[in-house]
Amino acid sequence: MPTYMDIHEIPGGVSLREVAKAHAADLKVQGRYGVEYDRCWVNEAAGKVFCLCHAPSAEAATQVHREAHGLVPFNIIEVEARVADLFLGGSEVDLDPSGVVTMHGDRNNAPDPAIRTILFTDIVESTMLTQSLGDEAALAMLGVHDAIVRDALSALGGREVKHTGDGIMASFVSAAGAVRCAIQIQRELDKHAQANPERPLKVRVGAAAGEPVEQHNDLFGSTVQLAFRLCGHAAPEQIVVSNAVAELCIGKELRFEALGEVVLKGFGYPVRAHAAAWR
Repeated sequence: MPTYMDIHEIPGGVSLREVAKAHAADLKVQGRYGVEYDRCWVNEAAGKVFCLCHAPSAEAATQVHREAHGLVPFNIIEVEARVADLFLGGSEVDLDPSGVVTMHGDRNNAPDPAIRTILFTDIVESTMLTQSLGDEAALAMLGVHDAIVRDALSALGGREVKHTGDGIMASFVSAAGAVRCAIQIQRELDKHAQANPERPLKVRVGAAAGEPVEQHNDLFGSTVQLAFRLCGHAAPEQIVVSNAVAELCIGKELRFEALGEVVLKGFGYPVRAHAAAWR
């Protein structure tokens, strides 16, 4: 059965209690339409609610909302269940009894607003490494990168989405967690380079933050593209993040250098970027 994400926009904001009540109403009538509402994320201040469900059709999912409480979504898109789990969290997410996903480790059970920070690493001159060191030694260097990145992801709440061949793509609930992860990666690679001066390993890191569906009905489409392009824009050993990431890190004791507006392939407008300090 297809998986859908529907998006509600409620002017003036929405409370967790209101969402929990509406979700409970959905569960009472969903069986009539062969729908299974799974979980939802709530951005209280912005008045946005993102609901994930399994349904025979988008209309069936909408009809459940219509009958249960009348709050129909302004948009609903079909998504791959695996992709949604990779970005937003699968069976290990913290699910409140009301069906609302809460922030992992938050003592107050604050609702998860579904904003994610996407991070890319990219090994500098990976092709040249293979040519100069040979396949076996290059694979060993890649193994060093993978181990350092995965240790940092594990320590700072990141989820590996996929291996790109010469880097890793990951998703974070916390923007600050993503930046701290990038910092740990660069510091550990710097230690490795000092211990192995004949074979230094350098990476670029890029990160961007956004809501699940921003435009073109694509699950994290533009956020992923922006994070990838920022990674490509970064200099060796640099961490470049979007303006949204820097703003989400205000008050988190992280330092950034404004890079101004940068021109990135695939974006029809300049993008404000920042470099995260790690030394």
